[in-house]
Amino acid sequence: MATRISPDEGKARFDQGDTLFVDIRDPASFAAGHLRGAVHLTQANVDLFLANTSREHPLVIYCYHGNSSQGAADWLDEQGFADVVSLDGGYEVFRQQFPDTLEEMA
Repeated sequence: MATRISPDEGKARFDQGDTLFVDIRDPASFAAGHLRGAVHLTQANVDLFLANTSREHPLVIYCYHGNSSQGAADWLDEQGFADVVSLDGGYEVFRQQFPDTLEEMA
C-alpha cells in the first residue's frame, strides 16, 4: 500500500526536482492548471506511461483533494513502482499553499 504524504513533504520533493508528479484529474482540470512538470495520467495513456516510466523513479500522485490519488498510488505500487506516494490535500491545497509550483493556463 502506498504511503500518503503531507503537502509540506510534497513541496520538499517538488523542490528536490527528482520526483515525477503525476496528475490524475480530468483533462479539462489538467489543462486549466497543474503542478509545473507534472505528467497527466489517464485511462488513455496509462499503458504508455507504464511502458516508458522507470519503476525506480519516485512518483507523487495527486488528484483534486487527495482521495482518488490514494487508489491510483496503490495501483501503481502494485505495478512495481518502488517509491510511489499519494499527496494529501491534492492540487487544491498545493494551489493555495504553494502557488509558485503551478503551471496555469489562461
